[in-house]
Amino acid sequence: MIDVLVVDDDFRVAEINAAYVGRVPGFRVAARAHTAAQALLTLERNRIDLVLLDHYLPDEPGLALIRRMRQAGHHADVIMVTAARDVATVSAAMRHGALQYLVKPFSFSGLRAKLENYAALNRTLNAVGGHGGEAGQEQVDRIFGALRPPQGPASALPKGHSAPTADLVRRVLTGAPAPLSAHEVAERAGISRSTAQRYLKVLERAGRVVLTLRYGDTGRPEHRYGWAPRD
Repeated sequence: MIDVLVVDDDFRVAEINAAYVGRVPGFRVAARAHTAAQALLTLERNRIDLVLLDHYLPDEPGLALIRRMRQAGHHADVIMVTAARDVATVSAAMRHGALQYLVKPFSFSGLRAKLENYAALNRTLNAVGGHGGEAGQEQVDRIFGALRPPQGPASALPKGHSAPTADLVRRVLTGAPAPLSAHEVAERAGISRSTAQRYLKVLERAGRVVLTLRYGDTGRPEHRYGWAPRD
């Protein structure tokens, strides 16, 4: 599980964001904070993987909080979740190391996409780390590409198929170290097996997914799916 700290000065907004986080498989809200001071105290006392951080806090700006986090040795990742949309703040967030930036107001699907990208990044890092802690150019490209917006799958979809669902399948496959079965894709994506199979078939026909067969003790081949190397 990925433990999340939700930081927002508005109690109601913090509750809404926390509820959104709780709806995304693999994530749980470890704590909420409404000031920078509360956030720092929470980081001292709890294991936090990810901070959803508002910029407009009553005691100091969110970007200043990121600086203090790093100075104190807190390595939790940060996704900015804020109404601040001026270019200066956005660029400063990038320089301070925020992985993503979500502008208020946003929908559940907007936050879910950011969290799913973050989960894909974690899976990619874990997969690459399994190769002895060193990364070649291909692995580096996978790491830096894990947070990129979707590219390609939506254009291959027939009527009645959802682009966000197709991209969710893509992120699951690109974040996996080896080809997956439809059941494994469904489990990791939080969708039904029939839905996973439907999207995998569509993406395979479009050349976005590579299908391989694995034979087990039963003699019946198991379909395994991987993302096409060109992506």
